Amino acid sequence: MSHLSSRCVSLLATASFLLVTLSANAGDWPAFRGADGTGVSSTKNVPVTWSAQENIAWKTQLPGAGASSPILVGKRIYLTCYSGYGVPGEPRGDMSNLKRHLVCLKRGGGEILWTRTVPSVLPDSERNRENHGYSTSTPVVDGERVYVFFGKTGVFAFDLDGKKLWHADAGSKTSGWGSAASPVICEDLLIVNASVESESLIALDRKTGKEKWRIGGIKESWNTPLLTEGANGQTRLIVAIAGKVLGIDPAAGKKLWACDTDIPWYMVPSLTADSGVVYCIGGRGTGGALAIRLGGKGNVTRSHRLWTLKKGSNVPSLIHHKGYLYWAHEKGSACCADAKTGRLIYQEPLPRAGQIYASPVLIEGKVYYFSRWAIGYVVSAKPKFELLATNKLGRVGMINSSPAVGDGKLYLRSDKFLFCIAKK
Repeated sequence: MSHLSSRCVSLLATASFLLVTLSANAGDWPAFRGADGTGVSSTKNVPVTWSAQENIAWKTQLPGAGASSPILVGKRIYLTCYSGYGVPGEPRGDMSNLKRHLVCLKRGGGEILWTRTVPSVLPDSERNRENHGYSTSTPVVDGERVYVFFGKTGVFAFDLDGKKLWHADAGSKTSGWGSAASPVICEDLLIVNASVESESLIALDRKTGKEKWRIGGIKESWNTPLLTEGANGQTRLIVAIAGKVLGIDPAAGKKLWACDTDIPWYMVPSLTADSGVVYCIGGRGTGGALAIRLGGKGNVTRSHRLWTLKKGSNVPSLIHHKGYLYWAHEKGSACCADAKTGRLIYQEPLPRAGQIYASPVLIEGKVYYFSRWAIGYVVSAKPKFELLATNKLGRVGMINSSPAVGDGKLYLRSDKFLFCIAKK
């Protein structure tokens, strides 16, 4: 994790401030796309093949639907879901019954240990397009508290046993696409991309929920901000909005630079970084990709933008591995580009994939992709397309959630179930 400042991931403390860890255990997956937000796992022995009968350690029916990812902390799993209204496969119902839930499961066997229910602040969006639902933001944990973002209903902190500690408001607006960005932790701050709710990036004191700073103008942005290491080892927060990528000093809550993307529409995929370069994809239909060298002030488009590519993705985020970028186009193809030049190496269809919303993960030199129809694809992470396996779970509900990885296991949730995929 050389690109991520140790101030945001260390277990140690100094006399002046507490250094927060996101992962005290190498087998944990404490946030969206893992501890450093890149979707890369160091775990080994995850199965390449599975089915409804093969390599399923356990399967647990969930008390509600959702697109948020599970997070792994010690012997527990936390995830969010919703019920009562707009659940796929059920009558739409009455919005007054819409509830959000934080669920805690036993990691060893998948048993539900407890559920905490949060009534929704209404009215919410009457209908979210394409079954996006009302629970899309992945929780994050700092070892003491679990933080969840429920859109208009707000930001909540719970202790690890489910006691509610505080609640903060992030704004009152809604969108027909729903809300999506997941919160991130840096030192004593919980940072929330509330583009839908208030067109703001908001930093809260993670102990009290008190607002510390707010940056406006965060428009058409559904991506989870990335924490990465800038010049002189300083932590930088990177977020994509309509038309631009922004570099922010999270300690001061100030914009440092902006770079044009030449992508004219909203930005959903989360960014990644390596060796002082940030990589971004996004945009619907007319989307694209670009690379930006970290640093600079003001408009850095001419000075720091390294390349652009007229090929991107609407929803899934991207992976960097050994000088190449890997991602899934949302219409069902696997893509690879040279990270140094932006040259597209390949775009190959994944068989019967349909749509892909989940972000991939990288495990032992292999990229794991998942379609909305519960098909998992394993592709070799090299600049020549090689499909290693196509895995089907059957009719288990729609998969919009990105997987979590730890201790040789892959944790995957659908609208109905949470699966633990492991060698048997």
